[in-house]
Order: sequence, then C-alpha cells, then structure tokens
Amino acid sequence: MHAPDQLAIIAGNGVYPRILARAARAAGVRKILALAFEGETDAELGQFVDEICWLRVGQLNRMLSTLRDARIARAIMAGQIAPRNLFDLHPDWRALLLLAKMKQRNAESIFRAIAIELDKIGVALLPATTFLEDFLAGKGLIAGPKLSRREKSDIDLGWEIAQKIAALDIGQTVIVKNGTILAIEGFDGTNETIRRGGALGRGGAVMIKVAKPDQDMRFDVPVVGPETISVAVEAKIRVIALEAGRTLLLEKEDVICAAQTAGISVVGR
Repeated sequence: MHAPDQLAIIAGNGVYPRILARAARAAGVRKILALAFEGETDAELGQFVDEICWLRVGQLNRMLSTLRDARIARAIMAGQIAPRNLFDLHPDWRALLLLAKMKQRNAESIFRAIAIELDKIGVALLPATTFLEDFLAGKGLIAGPKLSRREKSDIDLGWEIAQKIAALDIGQTVIVKNGTILAIEGFDGTNETIRRGGALGRGGAVMIKVAKPDQDMRFDVPVVGPETISVAVEAKIRVIALEAGRTLLLEKEDVICAAQTAGISVVGR
C-alpha cells in the first residue's frame, strides 16, 4: 500500500509497536503519533515515534480527541492489553456509553467497537499487518527439527480444536501431547496457556496457534515473538504450529535462532 504521510499507533505491550513504528518509517511515513497506555506500553517506544501520548486504559474520549486534534486519518492497533487491565478499566464517559451498548465484552468486540468510534471521527483503522507483510509466517518448516508422525498427528488434532475455539472467540492457542488436549487458551492469554499445558505435559507438548476463520486483520492478529519462544522453552514445548499468512513472527530472525537453539520446531500451515 501507499504509505500515509501520518500514522497513529495505538500501542499495547511488547515489541510489536516498536517494530511497527520502524517498519512504517522505512515505508515512508513521515509523522508517527503513538497512543500509549500506562502500565502496558514500553516507554522505549518514544524513541521510535515523533510524539507519544500517555493514556489510562479506558480513556476513550481522550484518545479520540488526541487523534482529532492531530488530524491523523490512519491508525493501526499493535500489541496486546493485559487481560487484568481490560477487567480493571477506569472508563471515561465515552467508554461507559460504548460498554453499555455491548452485549459481549471480549477483546474483539471491544476493539471492533473502538474501530467504529474511530471511523466516526474520520480515522481509518488499517490491518495490523500493514508494513509487516515480511513478518508473516510462511508455510512449511520455519525452524528446528523435522516433525515426527506423532507430532504431525497432534498438530492435526490441535488445529481442529483451535479453529473451533477461535470461531467461538474463546482463544487462539491449544496445547496437545500424544493425542490429549492439555490446555485451551482463555482470557489468561497465550503465555499462561503454554505454561499450563507445559506443566501438565511435563515436556514434549505441541502448541498450535491459529487465526479466527473470519479474522478481522485490524486487531487481535495471532503473534509469536521472542517472549513466546522463551515461555515455550520454559514449558518444554517441542513444536509450535502457526497459521501461515495470518500469524506475525515478530523479530523473526531472533525467533528462528531461539527456536533452533532450543530444538523447538516451528512450522507454518
């Protein structure tokens, strides 16, 4: 796509916002405004953007006002908000009105409602993979040893279950070992799911992560980064299977190197 002159990054936690800012700049974006959240966003992001505005989770009106005043017409959501903060909101009047209209309050429904509010003030929310197409997982073996027949079978089982829970908007990640489902992602997130499954499997489990069948690529896109690999190593996970073309591998070279070193197979499907 043609790079916009100005871009807002609605920045959650982790390295994702920083990587996006670097990629956007390389693509020709002249001015980048980061909307950062206290207790979530890494302060180092300020080194990669032109301006950073700090908000509390739930300050929707201030976020919209900041974007309107900056006259920025394009935004991207990058990085997660910890589940504890989504439950520990301090909503302003605008966020309260938004929440009151919602029948279901999960990550996707909240982000979709925010996207509608952005559109009302003339801000288009771009796909979360914008400028990051080179970071999408490809098909086939990405890192680590070739898969055994048992591991392939576990991926088949986990894939079927992961697609079902993703379609129900429960989670994106499943942990399997020897034909047994050890853990399914809930509101606790990917890392805790890996830890739970790893503890039950006592080593050698398979992790499967997929997008939703009707995934809105503007938010909640599956992401694997160095921290994911670190948690997988801690949990003695043996295989990580990802949905090719719809999962971002952040800091791709580091992810591949860490997986190779740990003997973890990473495969895109």
